[in-house]
Amino acid sequence: MLHIGDQVMTAAEAVSRLQRYGMMPALIKELVIDQAIAAIAIAPEQSAQALDQFLQANQVTTPEQQQGFLAQRGLSEGDLLALAQRAQKLQQYKLDTWGHQVESHFLQRKGHLDRVLYSLIRTRDAGLAQELYFRIKDDGQPLADLARQYSEGQEAQTGGLIGPVELSVPHPALARILSISQPEQLWPPTRVGEWFVVVRLEKFLPARLDDVTRQRLIDELFNTWLAEQVQRELQANAISGAKSLPIQNN
Repeated sequence: MLHIGDQVMTAAEAVSRLQRYGMMPALIKELVIDQAIAAIAIAPEQSAQALDQFLQANQVTTPEQQQGFLAQRGLSEGDLLALAQRAQKLQQYKLDTWGHQVESHFLQRKGHLDRVLYSLIRTRDAGLAQELYFRIKDDGQPLADLARQYSEGQEAQTGGLIGPVELSVPHPALARILSISQPEQLWPPTRVGEWFVVVRLEKFLPARLDDVTRQRLIDELFNTWLAEQVQRELQANAISGAKSLPIQNN
């Protein structure tokens, strides 16, 4: 039974509320994780390290903050240790399950992970875009000065400079241009959505499979798997629930 104020709620009622409030996917997600990591064991000497890492990840650095963290969530000291161990078990599960796939996944994703620093002028006036292109290309006027004066986006505040950003961030048409550009290559006006843009690649920063990227890719693979598991369980429970509904004759 769950007691909220003067209301007593049964398990069935709690489940109904979770479904009604759209919170069932979050519960299923945590249950799927619990099942996945059930067989992962943590050595006793790892518990203290797991707790330290958990507190740091949650920006809990003082005893007062720790007590506040527990009180806010209605947890005990034992619950805190269990959460920390769970986080470490989950990390180990991710490494064991997807660690060997990181290199191939990196090669598939590298085109989106590469970063670019580029300068951009955008305007809705095709004639102005053409004029600005030639003023930069033939007259040698600084793109930054023209961007501050004529560009119609936020990049005007930075002299047209954008980035570094991953190639997945810009508009796909712009990303294609940048992906085949050489540093300092200036492109004639190009239609991108409602804009005419003049763009120049300043610097290309290829992605590297360092520790941060490795963890990000492992998390991506895990999150894809987890989303599939949650969706499958939601569908299975929906079918099960539908079968249990009484059939009404009109």
